[in-house]
Amino acid sequence: MTQRNRPVVIEMENPAPEGPDRAPAVPEPGGLPEGRAMQGVVALGARPASRLGRFFWASASALVGFMASVAAWRFVESLLAAHPLLGWIAATLVGLFVLAAALVALREWTAYARLARLDRVHRAALDAAASGDIGAAGRVVDRLVALYANHPETAWGRERLAERRGELVDGDALLAFAETELMAPLDRAARAEIEAAARRVAVITAIVPLALADVATALMANLRMIRRIAEIYGGRAGTFGSWRLLRTVLTHLVATGAVAVGDDLIHSVAGGGLLSKLSRRFGEGVVNGALTARVGVAAIEVCRPLPFAALQKPRVTNLVSRALAGLFGTGKATTPEDPDPR
Repeated sequence: MTQRNRPVVIEMENPAPEGPDRAPAVPEPGGLPEGRAMQGVVALGARPASRLGRFFWASASALVGFMASVAAWRFVESLLAAHPLLGWIAATLVGLFVLAAALVALREWTAYARLARLDRVHRAALDAAASGDIGAAGRVVDRLVALYANHPETAWGRERLAERRGELVDGDALLAFAETELMAPLDRAARAEIEAAARRVAVITAIVPLALADVATALMANLRMIRRIAEIYGGRAGTFGSWRLLRTVLTHLVATGAVAVGDDLIHSVAGGGLLSKLSRRFGEGVVNGALTARVGVAAIEVCRPLPFAALQKPRVTNLVSRALAGLFGTGKATTPEDPDPR
């Protein structure tokens, strides 16, 4: 006997939503946000300069400077011959310009020297930590105390270090104590700069629809952040020094592969399914802010005179969560009772 044909009922694991307001969001075309503004900044800043290009720009600058100098000299000479009073005014103005240029060059040289000083202290600290020599560690601490003698935020740490320095007979312990007392307030200030820059880049790249405009904004924000981080740690980079420091930081990021936007960054920053609830533009802003935080952490590693040992290196997820708390619905604001996230 054959069984009658009856309708077949198929139970679905995920029932259909009761209304259109409960339907899942339609994914944006093009996949997850990539942070194209910051990717463009990294590609622009970390591009290796060829020797031919450096030779071309150096020769072009020398030629233009020489032509301008000859033209200014002839202008002043002819004006002195025709109108002596006006000629002396022109000569005075040219002299003031040369003096200003010399002062700018001196400031840039001083900025390079301060950055080189931080690098020398960093290398000496690495050597002292590797050898464990108390004498080498003491010399590093002396250089740190001299470096931050005029920083009011390290005054309490310098007093503590002077009081308890004689109790420490191990090189590693002395470096760890110096890092805890001297670097902690500077690290907090550097983290604040990173959070402010990440917030600024995230908001602007989420609002500005023009590709070149958001790349330029992200570039300027990152340049200002790196310059401020260098000043916090005693670098005080000048105009040309800031660009060189930016190239150093971005090259370090490219070499370590830290600028690649992977699923770990997306989920850690956006909380998994958050980007599916926001527009792609806001998702781009969040990822650009996260990449800015990565640049800031790399800048701390480059500018910090002591390597991270006793203190923990700042985490990108904590920085972005604090920076973007309340902006795009991401993260959790840190209350004064919360511990200081590292």
